[in-house]
Amino acid sequence: MSDIEIAQKATMKSIIELAKEKFGISAEHLEPYGHYKAKLSLEYVDSLSHKNKNGKLILVTAMSPTPAGEGKTTTTVGLGDAMNTIGKETIITLREPSLGPCFGMKGGAAGGGYSQVVPMEDINLHFTGDFHAIGVAHNLLSAMIDNHIHHSNSLEIDSREVKWKRVMDMNDRALRDITVGQGGSANGFLREDGFDIVVASEVMAILCLATNRADLKERLGRIIVAYKKDKTTPIYASDLKAHGAMAAVLKDAIKPNFVQTLENNIAIVHGGPFANIAHGCNSVTATTTALKLADYVISEAGFGADLGAEKFINIKCRSASLKPSAVVLVATVRALKYHGNIKKDHLNKENLEALEKGFSNLARHINNIKDNYQLPVIVSINHFMFDSDSELDLVVKKCEDMGVKCVVSRHWAEGGAGAKELAEEVVNIVDNTKAKVTFLYEDSLPLVEKIDRVCRKIYGASSISMNKKVKEKLEKLQSNYGELPICMAKTQMSFSTDPTLLGAPSGHNVEISDVKLENGAGFIVAIAGNMMTMPGLPKVPTAERIDIDDNGVVTGLF
Repeated sequence: MSDIEIAQKATMKSIIELAKEKFGISAEHLEPYGHYKAKLSLEYVDSLSHKNKNGKLILVTAMSPTPAGEGKTTTTVGLGDAMNTIGKETIITLREPSLGPCFGMKGGAAGGGYSQVVPMEDINLHFTGDFHAIGVAHNLLSAMIDNHIHHSNSLEIDSREVKWKRVMDMNDRALRDITVGQGGSANGFLREDGFDIVVASEVMAILCLATNRADLKERLGRIIVAYKKDKTTPIYASDLKAHGAMAAVLKDAIKPNFVQTLENNIAIVHGGPFANIAHGCNSVTATTTALKLADYVISEAGFGADLGAEKFINIKCRSASLKPSAVVLVATVRALKYHGNIKKDHLNKENLEALEKGFSNLARHINNIKDNYQLPVIVSINHFMFDSDSELDLVVKKCEDMGVKCVVSRHWAEGGAGAKELAEEVVNIVDNTKAKVTFLYEDSLPLVEKIDRVCRKIYGASSISMNKKVKEKLEKLQSNYGELPICMAKTQMSFSTDPTLLGAPSGHNVEISDVKLENGAGFIVAIAGNMMTMPGLPKVPTAERIDIDDNGVVTGLF
């Protein structure tokens, strides 16, 4: 069966009853959206702060993505079910899917096979409306900027220095660069503008890093939307008196979402910044709430460990004082062969030579986690039916030669039972390791050196470059914002800025094409190469096969 067919045959429990059964949460603290999904009240979240209990945090990340698929979310769900199966009280925390990739190339983000979160269609399509609320809050600020310029512009905003674009939760390349205010003065001031995807919005990042409503509103007020005509004096969202209304629009979106796995274990799915253009982690609220409720929390970070894991540690953990106990690094035999330069159509055939060559990609991720963050790592091979025993044995041996345990996990086909060995190994590592985390750089390191360190230490680059304009922007940011962390925007397909450069390239140059301050989120975005913040649809988008029948049954999602 397809993923959606498996999900639609699931026997789900009432989310209100499940929360009570698993964690003693009364119905009064949950706001149901139908029978199988609910938001947890912030009052209940706040009430957990007095608890001395803090679970152990496990990060799930992956090797560099390929068209063959790696199964990071699937592994997170399977591992969570397996740990509950062996008697370990566990919650998984995931990001919410974006409609852009859901209708584009990547598909949904609710797991796969017998390791999924459900209701799968709801989670992939609108869910509880969080992304809609984020888009409205973002675009409210956009409208208020243009409205202020239209009505006398008392703040002296330079229309050429407006830094706040508009957003929508869809891949639409035609909206990357637009002109607003056409049609005469009644329609506003004519200026260049553009759209980003919602998951690249600073409002999304703020929602995922905010700790409560007051923090959310304060961060929204700090957003720098433009500069005055002197080109140096910033205009904040609070100057426009927009942050209160924005926070009001987000009053429900800030509450974490409860759903369940196919095996009726609680999952918190909340927030969804992309890891290739944003910080790639579910909300701090989701993670910290889970740590107060469960003994173990498994949290997924987007794309490969060079992006998601790097930002999870250097941005999220730094901001929220989190300390992961271990890292699960997901790989597949198919993806390793792809990194060994085998075309997608030939990945199901045994090829030990290509596998050995492509292992260099996984090896670099392993070394990055061990050497740069000082965290224990375990490799999970997400099993495919085409994997040969010789191929699996080779990967296990090469990992063991690096001093890393490697487990073949069959959760896609068998659910939690197929990840039991992985769960036992993870628990063994976590329970016998004192949690600590080493950041890649100190707050005091200059911004250009932070960027350089990420590129050299994580990407294997030998140099970085930027034009005069970018250097000047970075120098200006250094004086007032030099202690902020860096959020790299880079292709997820390679350690370099060239998505076709597979394996573990080294000695390359990383061109920084732009930098921008996200003051409310609390980081500096450094755009590497020609990375786009508004993706486009592929030649044959997934949307072409998604449908609904007369009974309301959705098909074609995956």
